[in-house]
Amino acid sequence: MKVLNKDELQIAEGVLLKQLPKSLKVYGFLYAINRNKPSTLEVVVDTWPDFRIIICRPDLKNKHALDLRKKVTYYSMDDQVLRKMLLGENALDWKTNFLVGGFDFSHAPMLKEVSSDRGVKHRCYTLVHLLYLPDTNHLVTTTADSELESRISSLNLSHVDLVNKTWKFGGDERGYNNIKNLIGNFPSCCITDSQGLPVSWILVYDYCAMGILYTLPEHRGKGYAKVLVSTMARRLHAEGYPVYCFIEEENMVSLRLFKNLGFIEDPTYRAAWFEFNF
Repeated sequence: MKVLNKDELQIAEGVLLKQLPKSLKVYGFLYAINRNKPSTLEVVVDTWPDFRIIICRPDLKNKHALDLRKKVTYYSMDDQVLRKMLLGENALDWKTNFLVGGFDFSHAPMLKEVSSDRGVKHRCYTLVHLLYLPDTNHLVTTTADSELESRISSLNLSHVDLVNKTWKFGGDERGYNNIKNLIGNFPSCCITDSQGLPVSWILVYDYCAMGILYTLPEHRGKGYAKVLVSTMARRLHAEGYPVYCFIEEENMVSLRLFKNLGFIEDPTYRAAWFEFNF
């Protein structure tokens, strides 16, 4: 097992680019790290340079890693090697509470088996669809009148508390710190009211996926989400970001929204989040 340095992370990003869309979450983390976005992760592989497994995990040498929930993600090109790493090497810290996010759901039986062998409790946190936009030619055109167009802008740090309070997984100090990092370092898009306050918004996670799409209840039904997703997708594509999102299986409204805008899904693939030591 090897921890990748800066030059090796650049090479690994190129390898994962050829494995899209299933490698998107790890690719997104590497894309951000390689463009000097703040990160509390380290990246390890089974071998170098011909790796079969790549894992993003908390960097315990980074003091800010303690302020955030411990999150892990990985991409596997060889399930037997993955099993070996999880069972026989210190690839993950099985003594602490952590989430493994965005992994191929076909690996769920293996993760359950490994955690049981280690005497670690586990549960499925959420099951999601992965949707992506290969290029803007797939994006369905949406139009906004000049008045609405004038109210489209980006979030700033004065909006952190509002976004955190309305975020499904936020509402606490850890959520506040997460949202502050995202607004301060990654693209965002919002629609404001006549006083300049955000009423609808979308952010980009630290793994470069679009997310945290939300409209205040009193402003729903006006097509704001469609405008925001389209605007953000074009911006991300123009800046070179991968354009994708994860949508929870029960969220049919968002699933229809993204598909109607031209986002693509591989029907044979599902991604999941598992929590350990909860």
